[in-house]
Amino acid sequence: MTQLLTPGDGPGPPTGAEAAGSPLQTVAPGDVFAALDTSPRGLGAADAVTRRDRYGPNELPRAGRRGVWRQLAAQFTDLFAIVLLVASAITFLAYALQQPPDAGTFRLAVAILAVVVLNASIGFAQEYSAERTAQSLQAMVPHTCRVLRDGERREVPARELVPGDVVVLEAGDAVSADCRLVEAHEVSVNNAALTGESDAVGRTGDAEAAGPLLEARNCVFMGTDVVAGTAKAVVFATGPATEFGRIFRLASAAPGQKTPLQLQVASMARRVAGVALAIGAALFAVRVPTGQPFVETFVFALGVMVALVPEGLPATLSVSLAIGVRRMARRHALVKKLLAVEALGSTTVVCTDKTGTLTQAEMTVTQVWAGGASHPVSGVGYAPVGEVTDPLAVRELLRAAALCSNARLVPPLAADQSGSRAGHRSWRVLGDTTEGALLVAAEKAGIDPAAEEDAAPRVAENPFDSVRKMMSTVHRSRDSGTYHAYVKGAPQELLARCTGIDWKGERRALTDELRAEVVAANDELASQGLRVLAAAWRPVSGSDVTQDEAESGLTLLGLLGMLDPPRPEVSAAVDACRQAGIRIVMVTGDHPLTAEAVARRVDIVRQAAPTVVTGASLDSMDDDALDGLLAGPAELLLCRVSPEHKMRVVTAFQRRGEVVAVTGDGANDAPALKHADIGVAMGASGTDVAREAAVMVLLDDSFASIATAVRLGRSVYQNIRKFLIYLFSHNIAELVPILAATFVGFPLVPITAVQILAIDLGSDVLPALALGAEPPEPDVMDRPPRSRRERLFSAGVMGRILFLGGIQALGVCVVFFWHIHAAGIPYSRFTEDDAVYREAITMVQAGIVVSQFFNALAVRTERQSVFRIGLLSNPWLLAAGCFGIGLMAAISYLPALQAVFHTAPLAAADWAVLAGFGALLLAAEETRKWWLRSHRPGARKGAGR
Repeated sequence: MTQLLTPGDGPGPPTGAEAAGSPLQTVAPGDVFAALDTSPRGLGAADAVTRRDRYGPNELPRAGRRGVWRQLAAQFTDLFAIVLLVASAITFLAYALQQPPDAGTFRLAVAILAVVVLNASIGFAQEYSAERTAQSLQAMVPHTCRVLRDGERREVPARELVPGDVVVLEAGDAVSADCRLVEAHEVSVNNAALTGESDAVGRTGDAEAAGPLLEARNCVFMGTDVVAGTAKAVVFATGPATEFGRIFRLASAAPGQKTPLQLQVASMARRVAGVALAIGAALFAVRVPTGQPFVETFVFALGVMVALVPEGLPATLSVSLAIGVRRMARRHALVKKLLAVEALGSTTVVCTDKTGTLTQAEMTVTQVWAGGASHPVSGVGYAPVGEVTDPLAVRELLRAAALCSNARLVPPLAADQSGSRAGHRSWRVLGDTTEGALLVAAEKAGIDPAAEEDAAPRVAENPFDSVRKMMSTVHRSRDSGTYHAYVKGAPQELLARCTGIDWKGERRALTDELRAEVVAANDELASQGLRVLAAAWRPVSGSDVTQDEAESGLTLLGLLGMLDPPRPEVSAAVDACRQAGIRIVMVTGDHPLTAEAVARRVDIVRQAAPTVVTGASLDSMDDDALDGLLAGPAELLLCRVSPEHKMRVVTAFQRRGEVVAVTGDGANDAPALKHADIGVAMGASGTDVAREAAVMVLLDDSFASIATAVRLGRSVYQNIRKFLIYLFSHNIAELVPILAATFVGFPLVPITAVQILAIDLGSDVLPALALGAEPPEPDVMDRPPRSRRERLFSAGVMGRILFLGGIQALGVCVVFFWHIHAAGIPYSRFTEDDAVYREAITMVQAGIVVSQFFNALAVRTERQSVFRIGLLSNPWLLAAGCFGIGLMAAISYLPALQAVFHTAPLAAADWAVLAGFGALLLAAEETRKWWLRSHRPGARKGAGR
């Protein structure tokens, strides 16, 4: 551990728990004040101000966020955007050099620039709105706390705490800084947000042996909660210097991971841009020696480059991902980054926390054993909704357990009291969660703990301690004036103090045979992964009875088995992930036995002996040994792990080429959430730190949403491939006629750059978006995850692009040169204003638009006939295709648009010819699918595979 700086020793706040050369937890309570340069009366007001100026406020740094203008500017750094910006700038320059200036060149430059602005606006709007949903980190730290200043108790803002402050803690308080306890009365704290351990842990003010800081029983830490008892403590670390701050620094230092789609889109952009520039330069070099005007030739080559760049792709990709975001939002999953939607589809490993993720983080009594019989208890969580079978048989047992408890059950707000699940979740326990579970069980049996306490008020208490492992209370009956002691604790320790047993309402001597039966019942409950408590009672002489007398000669009432129940939907979600080829690894700070019991309940573990590894074992492994462990058995549980362990495991999986999703709800999960390919935080029960680090937040805390999100993510990837095939196939139809005209010596282009932009952004975007909204295919979760190395442009995808694009290119070349040759005019005499030429380029543009209508239908499936899934099953696609054809008709017939695009009106026969070519494309694709189904029945399904 690092050395604790006492005030005046250094420039910053304390950074550890050592004082005067010794670990602070080893210092006697009375010496803690001197070690931290304070007193039992607390700091003086002036001293507090001085220290606050020196050490800074007790708060974590706000999450660094880019300004709005920087976020907007980042949208223009995409390679497609850069290429188009350069193309627009060069086109403006060409316009300036032309004599006389050509209005068409100016319109082209403006159109290209508008494309970039449109794409950037869509991407910025989507990501900005999602990012605004992230909540502030500061909400994790309590707003106020109680401190002693000049000997007086005051309530001050938590951000004003400084090292040396003496704080007062009570049950229900959230701890505002790292503190050393100097007084502790029956104190226990919940460290789940920091360590992941679900059970409350006891705390003491006594000195302890040196050891890891987080294991010190006389220290409490920022971000944890006091569940029972009262205490005084001295602050020794604030803000970033706390253990909570250390985890925050780990999360902040973890670089954001690029998703597989980001990497593939970037690679695709580089390749497409390179090909476009190369072909444009080659055509420029070919046409200049032929005597063509330099500027016109340059604009021509630029038009070819524009034809190869899919201008509509960034906007289509962003909006398609946004569709996935909205679909997930309807399933209570908030995605803060668009590309994270697709990343889930490629997930191969899910590293999941236990408490609050797989379980409900609410201890629940599920079995009660009394009088030789077991009585199940229905209902889960802290809502007293459910029942105990045969409540009369267990009434005395549950009454004793409720009386011997210090917790309090807090009902929901009146506005939230309903029979809904949401209402149930708002019940909470003030105090120890185990005792809260006992109160809930008592209420399910028809017992009112408050009424019982009023009828038999407590007059004495012997608190629980870890040595004797039990707690006892003494009560005086208002009716009879008699006194009774009620005891609860660990079954073995309590059983040793019992001489009798309550057997169906009668007291019997606890014979060896009955004792063996109790032990067997305890073992049976424990084998189910339940935490078992025993309860007993005895009459006593009065309130001044000694502890030994109150806890001896007892009559055993029975056993209570409880657990933190798994979420009911988790098992089905685990099965769905397993079916999809996704490996689930539990990574938790909890005890191995507890972790294994929960893992078995949710089907993460099915084998008799899964591999269980603790954090201590991970410390002894080098990277090679860790890689070997992760490559080993599929059923792996990592327990008692720290945030550093979780991050190391995530990195090791990624080193092996896995796409890793991490789920969690505590601050201890934040570094791993940030470092993962996709971090998934719980929205309702999760800490703000976890939600800040994650890129996806499950608003309903349902692990089942993971499987749903994976299904949607895979669908998004399939749909992206569908509209990539759709978009790039028509790029071939735009390019081939230009190349053909060049090589046959035709002086003009068969399609202009402005026409290309009209197709890319006017006719093609809406059908591409409709393809992006295709529902998931039925077998999407029956396929293994795709490899991180798998490319968007696989051989199958390229083959379909060339096949479909080749058919379109053939059709438009035929109609163009048929029109030109039918006129009987030599090539050299054609001008841009020639009516035949304008009809021909209109046929080319219309031919691409019409064939794209049929192409959109063709790419909906890879192997299955589109007629089998139904031509009308995606009405948005039909509507989008009709819109594109309608826009093309407007460009052909409206004089204003004819002037912009240099088009001419088409005859009905022309449209019939174009429709025939489109139908030919669909027929050819249906023939290819039939051949695949007939000759390759075992081939993998999926777009492009």
